[in-house]
Amino acid sequence: MSKAKITVRDNGSLFIQGDFELVDAEGNVFETKPAISLCRCGLSNNKPFCDGSHKGKFESVTRAK
Repeated sequence: MSKAKITVRDNGSLFIQGDFELVDAEGNVFETKPAISLCRCGLSNNKPFCDGSHKGKFESVTRAK
């Protein structure tokens, strides 16, 4: 499997694909797929995963420098 790639989506989630593991603060591992979207806006009802609740309610455009 390929190394992890994290894409910061304009006005949306963090899209993660590749070889990764998602772990909570207590060390519990989340069940994931080969590609997931993580919530950045705090509005998701399925945190830490994105459920699309941000659409039209969240603005963030991040660029690498």
